[in-house]
Amino acid sequence: MIQIDLNCDMGESFGEYRLGSDNELLKCITSANIACGFHAGDPSVMRHTVRQAIAHGAAIGAHPGLPDLAGFGRRRMEITPDEAYDMVSYQIGALMALTIQEGGQLHHVKPHGALYNMAAVSRPLAEAIACAIHRIDPGLILYGLAGSKLVAAGQRTGLRTASEVFADRTYQDDGTLTPRSLPGALITDEEQAVLQVLRMVKEGVVMSQSGKMIPIAADTICIHGDSPHAPAFAHALRIRLESEGVHVQTIH
Repeated sequence: MIQIDLNCDMGESFGEYRLGSDNELLKCITSANIACGFHAGDPSVMRHTVRQAIAHGAAIGAHPGLPDLAGFGRRRMEITPDEAYDMVSYQIGALMALTIQEGGQLHHVKPHGALYNMAAVSRPLAEAIACAIHRIDPGLILYGLAGSKLVAAGQRTGLRTASEVFADRTYQDDGTLTPRSLPGALITDEEQAVLQVLRMVKEGVVMSQSGKMIPIAADTICIHGDSPHAPAFAHALRIRLESEGVHVQTIH
């Protein structure tokens, strides 16, 4: 039986919690990546999101990003591996503390935005992030772009890794995501996104923007929660996967 995890980035708000959208998404997903305050979120939002994830039985992951609130962590910054190590360690520690207080357990780490994309192609950054995670808790799972240097670094470090694929993003011939600044980076048609997911999960390939079929490993699917239609899409995708014989569950 084919198994897949559904993950979503959450807690990416401030002060007044964005309750409705995240709560609806938590009914469909199996893993929640919770912002740790650098690119979005604050301590109160982090705690509330942890509580909701526990209530819905979703695995809790830290979602550390670059210190760029204005750019939502999506703008590249020139950082050293040592700085990446410290940033990631600090943010994991914050979310881990809140999770323990609420009676939960941290399950995984998934870098956010520009940090995620930078580590996908930079071995030094990838190794710094993987090392930071391993020294905090070698039992944590590192979520990274399928086929990336981040996944490879996690494996070399001794971490369990999860190869992540994206429902609503297009790919380049080298397996990287099309930058958001370029045309066609986002897939807005729901059926097209579902078909891309099914191909990746069941056939192990994805079609790049140029029309090339490239091999891809899929352990977990990212659903972006910042769209007003995200809960409906998550629900439809889960139903479609299960109807195709794919078992949706948290990575153990």
